[in-house]
Amino acid sequence: MNDYILSDETRDKLRKVSTASVATALYKRGLRNQFVQGVTPVGRKPVTMVGQAFTLRYIPAREDRNPITVFRDRDHKQRVAVETCPKGHVLVMDARKDCRAATAGSILVTRLQQRGVEGVVSDGGVRDAAGIGALDMPAYFARPSAPTNLTLHEAIDLNVPISCGDAAVFPGDVMLGDGDGVMVIPAHLSDEVAAECTEMEAYEDFVLEQVNDGAGIIGLYPGTDNENIVKFNAWREKTGR
Repeated sequence: MNDYILSDETRDKLRKVSTASVATALYKRGLRNQFVQGVTPVGRKPVTMVGQAFTLRYIPAREDRNPITVFRDRDHKQRVAVETCPKGHVLVMDARKDCRAATAGSILVTRLQQRGVEGVVSDGGVRDAAGIGALDMPAYFARPSAPTNLTLHEAIDLNVPISCGDAAVFPGDVMLGDGDGVMVIPAHLSDEVAAECTEMEAYEDFVLEQVNDGAGIIGLYPGTDNENIVKFNAWREKTGR
């Protein structure tokens, strides 16, 4: 795991920005593939999920290794992940985009919430979706799926680099999730992306006001005409943004 520690200041800034703004900021830095494809919130939450990644990697289950009795093993990686994912982090699971079996259910996700985990993301299935959706903690999965993980997945590695929804996730990367989905922010870029996106959100709020007042978007969005930048600066001074 890298040495980056997400500050309260950066976390607070990121809670106020969208996955869309983050995607644009990362694209400006040459990063095109940071959106976790194919996952959606199990239930919409009023708060944006922001936390560093703690990862769990699944491989295809082999029948001689994954009978239901493996849960007697107190070192079973899925269970250990639930009990060791740090407070304020996001448990991110690599299920190879195989949704035919669950990667977690409501009891495990409830335990994560009780331990103070920020959220959970998996590119596989989830069982007990209604129960998970009723929790306060954000959760993102590909789709509901009743079969136990043991039928198709073996939890094999903790806190290693993984793929989740075709995005590379390294331990300690910052996961940001809203109603549209989840972005992966490389840890070393998190502070500057948070600052830039705060500015972007302010400008977009200004643009929406202008558009609602009848303005056209050419030269306004993006702000390529200087007169619009002058108007924006005046708007910021007036609104305190």
